[in-house]
Amino acid sequence: MRLSLNSSTIKPTPLIDKIKIAGEAGYRGIELWAVDIYEYVGRGGEVSDVEKALSDHGLEVPALIAVRSWGETQNREYDLALDEGRRRFELANRVGAPLVICTPPIEQPGFSDFHERYNDLLRIAREAGVQAVLEYISFFASLNNVPDTVSVLEKCDPDLNPVTILDAFHNWNNRTTLEDIRALPLKQISHYHINDAAPGIPSGEQVDSDRVMVGDGVIDLKAELSVLREKGYDKWLSLELFSEEWWAKDPLECAKVGLERMEQVCSESGIQVTR
Repeated sequence: MRLSLNSSTIKPTPLIDKIKIAGEAGYRGIELWAVDIYEYVGRGGEVSDVEKALSDHGLEVPALIAVRSWGETQNREYDLALDEGRRRFELANRVGAPLVICTPPIEQPGFSDFHERYNDLLRIAREAGVQAVLEYISFFASLNNVPDTVSVLEKCDPDLNPVTILDAFHNWNNRTTLEDIRALPLKQISHYHINDAAPGIPSGEQVDSDRVMVGDGVIDLKAELSVLREKGYDKWLSLELFSEEWWAKDPLECAKVGLERMEQVCSESGIQVTR
């Protein structure tokens, strides 16, 4: 497996510095956020600067985050959401990201027509040369666990290769078990976010800011990674935190600690990683 840094882990750091830090820390890849690139360009930068920084530091981009608003909008607003999705798919292709994470609604419950909407994203993404990835968020009202996500994937057009991204924190925080992961077909797993959950806050009550560094929390990461290994998953593991505590630290230190912790838990799980 290959190890990546999700740039949210060092969020306050300027975009080009994030890329430099990921390279200096020893990661193979860095996940980028579309809003960071938009902001960089809005302040006078160029996407070509991002491409050059990635090349200079030998980094791949496993995924671009995220496409939103596709799950809850209607009529003209839905068309606009798809148009924005198309722009982000094309941006992902330009920076070399094969995957684009597509986030479900925060407050709108239910997901009865998600398969139709996700099919639309899959088609648009394919035209742009990338893959749209259906995400679940444990504290959202809509799609918030693996079993429900599978129910959507099963309704999608199989020729469009519907897939989801696994996330250790979201699995622990809402009704996803090791058996659910075992039952998920390998071909439907595009990517994996690794993180940990804060002690002292029950499952089901945590939010993004409660994620802690790998090894500092209560998730049995070795068990989950062992299931991935048994299934034959050999793609990316990406460290994704939203921790103000870690944001306040030196970003290079944060990136290095994260990589060391990831390598340690992978070793304990019988997983080989490539630098």
